[in-house]
Amino acid sequence: MNKNLVIVESPAKSQTIAKYLGDDFTVVSSKGHIRDLQTRGFGGFGVDIENNFTPMYKNIAGKSELIRDLKKQVKLSKKVYLATDPDREGEAISWHLYDVLGLENKPYERVEFHEITKSAVLKALENGRDINIDLVHSQESRRILDRIIGFSLSKLLQKKIGSRSAGRVQSVALKLVCDREKEIRAFVPEEYWEIYLEFLKKSHKLKARFIGYQGGKIHLTNQAETEAVVGALGEDFTVSLITKKEREKTPRPPLITSTLQQEASNRYNFVSKKTMMIAQKLYEGVELTNERVGLITYMRTDSVRLSGEFVNEAKNHITKEFGKEYFRGLHVSAAKGKNVQDAHEAIRPSSLCYDPESVKGSLTADEYKLYSLIYNRALASLMSNAIIEDEKLKIENNGYEFEVGGERVIFDGYLKLDNDNGEYQPLPNFELNEKLIQPKITTEQKFTAPPLRYSEARLIKKMEELGIGRPSTYAMTMDTLKTRYYVMVEKKMFVPTEQGELTSERLDQFFSHIINVKYTADMENILDKISEGKKIWHQELKLFYDEFMPVLNHATEHMEKTYPVFVEEECPLCGSKLVQRNGRFGRFLACSAFPKCRYIKKKETAVPVETGVKCPNCETGYLVEKIATRGRTKGKKFYACNQYPKCKTALSQLPEKS
Repeated sequence: MNKNLVIVESPAKSQTIAKYLGDDFTVVSSKGHIRDLQTRGFGGFGVDIENNFTPMYKNIAGKSELIRDLKKQVKLSKKVYLATDPDREGEAISWHLYDVLGLENKPYERVEFHEITKSAVLKALENGRDINIDLVHSQESRRILDRIIGFSLSKLLQKKIGSRSAGRVQSVALKLVCDREKEIRAFVPEEYWEIYLEFLKKSHKLKARFIGYQGGKIHLTNQAETEAVVGALGEDFTVSLITKKEREKTPRPPLITSTLQQEASNRYNFVSKKTMMIAQKLYEGVELTNERVGLITYMRTDSVRLSGEFVNEAKNHITKEFGKEYFRGLHVSAAKGKNVQDAHEAIRPSSLCYDPESVKGSLTADEYKLYSLIYNRALASLMSNAIIEDEKLKIENNGYEFEVGGERVIFDGYLKLDNDNGEYQPLPNFELNEKLIQPKITTEQKFTAPPLRYSEARLIKKMEELGIGRPSTYAMTMDTLKTRYYVMVEKKMFVPTEQGELTSERLDQFFSHIINVKYTADMENILDKISEGKKIWHQELKLFYDEFMPVLNHATEHMEKTYPVFVEEECPLCGSKLVQRNGRFGRFLACSAFPKCRYIKKKETAVPVETGVKCPNCETGYLVEKIATRGRTKGKKFYACNQYPKCKTALSQLPEKS
């Protein structure tokens, strides 16, 4: 008898689902998209501009045999279930399968698996629907927009300045990085000073900070002001005020795509691409001792919503494990932020039966880390507030005041599972008017710091706040910035390369009305409206196209071409001139006959310049002049001890010879 056919995207997912279904089902994989836009027509866009932007598709190279096999399976089946991922991209893949496999005369249903467990899969098969063509049009519109902008700008920049690519979201993310670098360069540090009071209390080391005089705040701006305060202090330091105040601390919401990537970056130093690959495997299915199961729900989401079924399961679990006082329930409703789709639940464990410790033996170390993070955050988001007591101690000397604080956990609540990386250090007990024993006064010169560069986690957070991109695009955007050599990563921070800054500068010069935060966020909103059937997709594409093409033509005519810089040195392999090129680690010299000749000149290690000045710290080594090669001081001169790494002295100015 003919079987029912279930088509999913991933081979791993098909293996998991096949174990849940009986002999009446065959589960196969499309291995992602089976067709894409062609690269012919005007601009190579693969779009019929004159016919309402009708996309022109072709089957993806190398998938002919797969498509033939799928068609055979369709003929042998009595019903087809299109079970691609539950998002716009998955909806489009289902529509392409429907069209290519000829399902118009075949019983079919579109089903969504938000989690890969037996109960969820069986329930989804009972709740099939037709393909949502509005979602398909939204995905097509995004693809066409990205094709027109990406192809046009990439070709232009390749021709004019040698940059490898540009894109609707990618280039705005690059602009954020470059704009931050401009802020850092323009920043002028301001000097300020701190005075500290260090003392012991019952073996506790405490450090109070100077705050002012007789209730008024004092901001110390130089050494003279600081020394005047220190000089006015007497010997007796007395506890003049003790305050204690309780506050409630609310748990963080469950993880969504962006916060998952941020947390994994901050905690485990995972890049976004790695995080999503691990999450994909946890969603599609892991081989446990006696079964194969998807451990988490769908990992591409921007909603913090949790299902009522999971909340009830969590209530029973929390009450049993910790007590009824630890369960509170939902603290937040569905996300209401900018351009939030709220199509799926937050990322959560598919079942609380699979606690991290019980499945640890079936996971890699990194899978265990990410699963534990997801599991504990989802549970903690439903737990009671923590109650924290803030403690402050004010210390007085001749009217001058110092302050030190501490935190005491009164009720841990959700901190049982998610400590927010907080360190709650209570103060030891003090009495009012108590005198400190042998306190030590220290002073410290400081300077205001420039804005922080974007780390991968911070850039994703900023993109989410501004409504740029979608959960499925964050990891790809981060990866593209790095692989195109538009940014370097130094101490986990994004630093724009010379080519990255040039690319952003030229785009800003000619396409500032398109490559900007507002336009990109507004376009996401339009795509959402298309998915809801509230805007007509080809009309929105025409509005964009009619505005974009004149600007592109103007840029093509007027953008200055940056020519290669030739140097007076010949390639030792072929005799051609060497040229300066920009790479991941800055400028380098390479053969101008590339790609026929791939010679690259190796950089010579700079020889430190001797100064003859003895190191003021170790007094055995001598200072040498160096040039910083990375970080915020890149390119600047400094002086270091030649006994490094034994002596790590580094000075911005050369002291007088001793």
